[in-house]
Amino acid sequence: MPKADLVIKRTADFLLSLIGVVLTSPLLAVIAIGVKASSKGPVIFKQKRLGLNGGTFEIYKFRTMVPNAEKMGAGVVVNEKSDSRITGIGKFLRASSLDELPQLINVLKGDMSLVGPRPPVTYHPYNGYDSYPSQAKRRFDMRPGMTGLAQVELPVDATWEERIEADIMYVDDYSLLLDLGILGRTVGAVLHRGSY
Repeated sequence: MPKADLVIKRTADFLLSLIGVVLTSPLLAVIAIGVKASSKGPVIFKQKRLGLNGGTFEIYKFRTMVPNAEKMGAGVVVNEKSDSRITGIGKFLRASSLDELPQLINVLKGDMSLVGPRPPVTYHPYNGYDSYPSQAKRRFDMRPGMTGLAQVELPVDATWEERIEADIMYVDDYSLLLDLGILGRTVGAVLHRGSY
């Protein structure tokens, strides 16, 4: 892919995420207060994820579950409707995707992009970057995104194999127009979910 496109992508990521943080700062403050008031534990959930070229970074989200939820029940598998580990405000934040807003900081830092393959935890679906099949590693050729092709094309219960295939397709077919289309579809999907 043309290097110029990647420079434009990173520049757009930085500027748009900066604008996003500034515009949503009052909302971020309100959510932070709500998370803190609803249950014990930190406001921000941090977790190691695999990113560009298989490197690791800490992803930021508003905490939507009880502390140490990964070590309880089904671990990384979450049933949005019936999982007792999800807090009251957490259900709303997950349904509206507002829990993802702190990732704008990850985009500012350069850990993530607005659009790209979603970053997996370091131990699932494979245990570490080196455990991924060579073809699957290609999903790490670009920065992970807050949203991506797999998120707008596939159902929620899609398998990891299907997600990885969509991620590789995104890397192969990358263009600025593709990113704009995915962003538009993501905004539409979030607004649609919020209308229920």
